[in-house]
Amino acid sequence: MATVDLGKEGEKLAIDYLLAKGYKILERNFRTVFGEIDIIARDKNYIVIIEVKRRLSERFGKAELSVNYKKQERIKKSALYYVSRLEKEYPVRFDVIAINGKEIEHIENAFY
Repeated sequence: MATVDLGKEGEKLAIDYLLAKGYKILERNFRTVFGEIDIIARDKNYIVIIEVKRRLSERFGKAELSVNYKKQERIKKSALYYVSRLEKEYPVRFDVIAINGKEIEHIENAFY
């Protein structure tokens, strides 16, 4: 399976998971000059910035470990741009949805 297809399928699985948990999806693949945010959602009063990582095997490590400091900084800058455009202030949370094989792990407050 191509990496792009794997990523798109992972995002679809993550969205289905989030919708089942009662999240409202606000944006998918939100692009800025700093990078892309996979999913932006609302969870109660929170704006949730979600990075989705998927691995078919742990040969190169668990999916969540690929959200390193550099990636987190790009996501934070993109999130700051997104929330600056909103008409109201919301608390922001950064989550990671890691899909390792067929197992989905939702890590809330994965980084600050």
